[in-house]
Amino acid sequence: MSKPSRKVWLITGASSGFGKSLAEAVIANGDIAVITARRLDRLQAIAQGNEDRVLPLAVDVTDAAARDKAVADTLARFGRIDVLANVAGRGVVGACEEFSLAQLREQMELNFFAAAEMSRAVLPQMRKQGSGNILTVSSIAGLVAMNAAGPYCAAKFAIEGWTESLAIEAKPLGIHVTLVEPGAFRTEFAGGVNMRPVHSIAAYRPMVEPFETYLEGSAGKQAGDPAKAARRMLEVVASDAPPVRLMLGRDAHSIWDATIAKRLEDINSWRARGEDTAFDDAGFEEIKL
Repeated sequence: MSKPSRKVWLITGASSGFGKSLAEAVIANGDIAVITARRLDRLQAIAQGNEDRVLPLAVDVTDAAARDKAVADTLARFGRIDVLANVAGRGVVGACEEFSLAQLREQMELNFFAAAEMSRAVLPQMRKQGSGNILTVSSIAGLVAMNAAGPYCAAKFAIEGWTESLAIEAKPLGIHVTLVEPGAFRTEFAGGVNMRPVHSIAAYRPMVEPFETYLEGSAGKQAGDPAKAARRMLEVVASDAPPVRLMLGRDAHSIWDATIAKRLEDINSWRARGEDTAFDDAGFEEIKL
């Protein structure tokens, strides 16, 4: 099947941050974009002057009916979906124990279930086409646990595992799936949009306050350029061999390198005892993945 001259993108969270930068890059590249977020006025401003190939839709990605309608509207208008970009998300600032169960569920609903279900909603069309790309924006916090961000890390760890499994399953069908793992970029993430816990426990202040101070001090000063991140995402989609993971930012790579070293040290410190847990007469059979 020949590739379309202009790709059709469906982008969530397109009113700000990575989503807005990606939408602008897609439009500048001459592609077709269906841009979604809760704030329609911001989307309309992005689409202005390109309404023939940019469709703004007010969508709450945690609403199943809204997700399905966005996919249906995209297909009705443009006939196909070449790229899904799962960008919508929200961070947190607070200790694990301070958040309510409802807040934990809200984090999972937005940062895990919405992205997973959005992917499942476009997969039938991509399977029919025999082609497609799914980009899911995770975070370095989807690979590395951080203090004062437990619920966010939990949701991102979950989407990492789910998406990597999907990447393995979808590749033989012509569908490429990529996790995008940014470090600190100059978006609204460091501002006041992050979820705050309903409880405050004084014992956790020494662990939480440094993260709060970092976010407040770094807002608007982060090294990461969202426009460059968007260009990397376009390059992934254009590639014949896109990566399963696109880690963005020197800081993210540095954190990952240090974490891997610590993780291996921790695991290996108990490795002999951990391996010595089989029945005495059991053989060893390596699991093939």
